[in-house]
Amino acid sequence: MGVPKPPDPVLLILAVFSRYEEAINWARERIIAEWGPIALESPAFPFTHTEYYVPSMGPDLRKVFFAPADLIDPGRLPAIKLQTNSWEAEFAEMRRFPEQRPVNIDPGYLTLGKLVLASTKDFAHRIYLGLGIFGEVTLYYRHHRWEHHQWTFADYRQPSYHEFFSRCREYLHERLREVIAPCHGS
Repeated sequence: MGVPKPPDPVLLILAVFSRYEEAINWARERIIAEWGPIALESPAFPFTHTEYYVPSMGPDLRKVFFAPADLIDPGRLPAIKLQTNSWEAEFAEMRRFPEQRPVNIDPGYLTLGKLVLASTKDFAHRIYLGLGIFGEVTLYYRHHRWEHHQWTFADYRQPSYHEFFSRCREYLHERLREVIAPCHGS
């Protein structure tokens, strides 16, 4: 019989996309205020893989990933998704831009073996996490590279994202050595 134990800490990843630099910067400031300094930040990737968001967010979207320096308990993901949803609503209510949804902030986390994203939508490949939030293993790490599933969003399949997630994985690996090794050595 297996013995339950707490999970290893994970690296929080937040995908922020918008057509407005101001909205991305606003989200970045909120992330820092909530979870501390940013350890890794991706370049702004063009978000051109779907037209799904154009009616509510407009064209010419760009996506930036932020990874705060401090590791988190993966069980916090549902509450974090609710927090980022409230930020989206708060920014939209400021009415700085004409779009219904001027910014999208999607949280997830990275382990050494996978990237998990949070969603409010249930599908066959998602697992209920609590608080109305579902989790999805979007990518997994095997043979020294990121691999996707049949349900993985098109943009998460691109090598430029994988390069960034590999940098995040290296950072996580170093942090886990700092955090876990002293606990096991004492």
